[in-house]
Amino acid sequence: MEEKELAELLHLVSRRLRHGYLHRLVPLGLNPGQARALRALADAERPLRMVQLADQLRIVPRSLTPVVDALEEAGLARREVDPANRRSTLVMITPEGRALAERARDARRQAGEELFAVLSDGQRDRLRELLTLVDEQFR
Repeated sequence: MEEKELAELLHLVSRRLRHGYLHRLVPLGLNPGQARALRALADAERPLRMVQLADQLRIVPRSLTPVVDALEEAGLARREVDPANRRSTLVMITPEGRALAERARDARRQAGEELFAVLSDGQRDRLRELLTLVDEQFR
């Protein structure tokens, strides 16, 4: 059997994880981008400016607009003018959004637990250490 490249293996495992996560998000009425935005808003200590939220999600602000539109339409977030800078818009998570963010976080955790169930606790810890090391290189 041919040995796969590390990058290819990581890509395949990531796709499986995303698929499992997406499968769990659909019943919640969320897509992964909306779930990420809710998570960022839920984790923030205060409302975020649109630009700050886009930066945290590593997307351009114009790509964030439809995400926030959908969250606002669903009653999960709301926009307000920033009183400190009237040209800026703040995004605030609603109580419903906070509850759904937690359910989405659980969905992601469950997808990961299912995918990595084949590994022992020690192997999962080591994989976490290695992936953290790689990730920190790019922060």
